[in-house]
Amino acid sequence: MHIGLVIYGSLDTLSGGYLYDRMLVRALEAAGHRVAIYSTPWRSYAQHLTDNWRAGWQRQLLTAAVDLWLQDELNHPSLFWLNRTLRRHHPAPTFAIVHHLRSSEDHPRYLLSLYRRIERAYLTTLDGYLANSATTHAAVQALLGAPRPFTVAWPGADHLPAPAEMDAESIAARALLSAPLRILFVGNLIPRKGLHHLLDALTRVSGNWELSVAGSYRADDGYAQAIQRQITTAGLAPRVRLLGRVDDAALVELYRRHHLFAAPGYEGFGIAYLEAHRFGLPVIALTTGAAREVVFAGQTGVLIAPGDRAALAAAITRFCVDRELLAGMGMAARLRYTLHPTWAESMAGAVRW
Repeated sequence: MHIGLVIYGSLDTLSGGYLYDRMLVRALEAAGHRVAIYSTPWRSYAQHLTDNWRAGWQRQLLTAAVDLWLQDELNHPSLFWLNRTLRRHHPAPTFAIVHHLRSSEDHPRYLLSLYRRIERAYLTTLDGYLANSATTHAAVQALLGAPRPFTVAWPGADHLPAPAEMDAESIAARALLSAPLRILFVGNLIPRKGLHHLLDALTRVSGNWELSVAGSYRADDGYAQAIQRQITTAGLAPRVRLLGRVDDAALVELYRRHHLFAAPGYEGFGIAYLEAHRFGLPVIALTTGAAREVVFAGQTGVLIAPGDRAALAAAITRFCVDRELLAGMGMAARLRYTLHPTWAESMAGAVRW
């Protein structure tokens, strides 16, 4: 089968969503299918809406020799109207990979109304969709209001090099024998990831802690600059390291050296949560989104309500002072990881579907 994959930018873009797309393409090609990439450049949401009437983009899709369209739902503003033409004049069915809905994010009310309308219009053009979590599937069904064929295929976390010595003894020794509490945040610097909330909460933590932030600054320059100002203004510079984008080998070392993973932002799944569990790190995440599909509250981490910075600070403080809790949750987190499907297992199910 010849599959046309529609994305923004490059398939090598650094994010959990693009990692998922790469793993799916790899599995499809291993099963004997051909995958061709159809890409438009990253622009603003309003500019992407104009893609629906851009003649060159229309012609490229309408004349494509593909048997099936696979569209990253992130591209919905460029396709919400064009897909209607595609369905009338192209024989291939249209499916989407849904990582999370834009209308599930935190935006001003007037924008959320627009996003819901555009996103619903896009979803109605699909013959089916592949969701990365049960949470994402439920959000799609709620917005659509009518069933569509679907499957859920969770991401894995075994794409990173295997961690050495991540047994119960080494996890306990790291928690009990080393100070200060080393906290890790992994994610591109964009508002949805919630780094500003984490920094604000850390100003309320009196214990001994350090924070490392691994993620690209390029996704949102304005937000990255605001984060740097926040760190300076709050006097956190001696205790916070902004590392920028790191390669897989460096990321493994960060996971191995740190005690706790904290990322209080909305996620349609949260691959980094599972990565952290693989290395025996408890996770602090939100009660919203799909974190609860990875993090078992009170066992492998802590789930807090969005915007509850006092609860976030209290959770970090508790880990600072109760290292036995840190060790116990770390060992439980590692066990939770071992029970999760691998990328190969999960993507094989998606390919069969």
